[in-house]
Amino acid sequence: MTTSPFPFVSVSGAPRERGRQYGEAARERVRRSVGLYGDQLAEFGYPAAAQSELIMAFAGEIEAFGAHYIDEMRGIAEGAGVTLEDIVMINARTEVIAKARIERSRPQREQDEADDGCSGLVVMPERSLSGRLIHAQNWDWRAECAETAIVLRVRPDDGPDFLTFVEAGGLARSGMNAAGLAITANYLDSDRDYRQQGVPLALIRRKVLEQTHLAFAIRAVATTQKTCSNNMILSSAEGFAVNYECAPDEAFAVYPSDGLIVHANHWVSPIALGKLRDTGLVNVPDSVYRDWRVRRLLEQGGGTLSAAEVKAALFDDFATPYSVCRPPRPGLRDAHLSATVAMVVMEPASGVMEVAALPALDRRFTQYSLADEPKMLAA
Repeated sequence: MTTSPFPFVSVSGAPRERGRQYGEAARERVRRSVGLYGDQLAEFGYPAAAQSELIMAFAGEIEAFGAHYIDEMRGIAEGAGVTLEDIVMINARTEVIAKARIERSRPQREQDEADDGCSGLVVMPERSLSGRLIHAQNWDWRAECAETAIVLRVRPDDGPDFLTFVEAGGLARSGMNAAGLAITANYLDSDRDYRQQGVPLALIRRKVLEQTHLAFAIRAVATTQKTCSNNMILSSAEGFAVNYECAPDEAFAVYPSDGLIVHANHWVSPIALGKLRDTGLVNVPDSVYRDWRVRRLLEQGGGTLSAAEVKAALFDDFATPYSVCRPPRPGLRDAHLSATVAMVVMEPASGVMEVAALPALDRRFTQYSLADEPKMLAA
């Protein structure tokens, strides 16, 4: 299992052209992503034709949300030598896998989506040693995604440049843009999930990274209809951050407390908890103390916090292997290995993102930039 730095891919131009550049540059990793999720549908008993029909049902939602997303996906498919359905699957895998599970009356396994756990945080400028906002996350998912993820820089013909850590073939996951906006997201579950068709979560994150104004980024997160719940933390280098606990049809804002936002994988908004039922803790019971541990460690850092102290909190190994920083381990009910695949630390005002692969095994970071080429940082 590799702890090598994630490959860096930089693309520019119109959607289809930059998609081709992306697909060609990350061909092997895109194909690994395709295999990872295509195999999962096969395990549900879907033959190839039925898989295609299931996946492409989401293409219409994506195209209605933005036709250029489908153009870009076509380009990625052409560059990587895979099908459009394959790329749609990567970008809608949460929704597709859940729909497949429901159609086949399969109980949710730990690895279907539950281990897309994650611990996210924001340090506001008044609590930051540098005076600049810090936005960070541990991404917990399948350990093999250390060999499918990349860092992608997009320089579009229109709109701000942006940088995103993402599974190869995807349009966005965690990221920030040249307008100083940043976003991370983590798993939530509720009793409202999968009752309606909505925009795949990856496309909402991508929409945020295309915005030049905070107000429109908020609109994308808070008002876009979704298929399932999700937690999205949105920040601006100007000095604002908000955590949206999103049900498919409603979003609940959680604002910074003492200059910090910390969120794991359980609902905390009193308004949300009065209106829906949290159904996710059966899959991520460790969320309760991960959230508490990160906040406690940050508070112990004193009045102001550096990026090093943010990393230290996210490296926390309390109650390992069900910890904030998770080493590769078998799932409770599944043979796949789960892990903290990446630690992502962003400073939007500087246009810099630092990423460590499998941080429980290797604490080395690579610095990626909106302006410069990647560079390894001293351990």
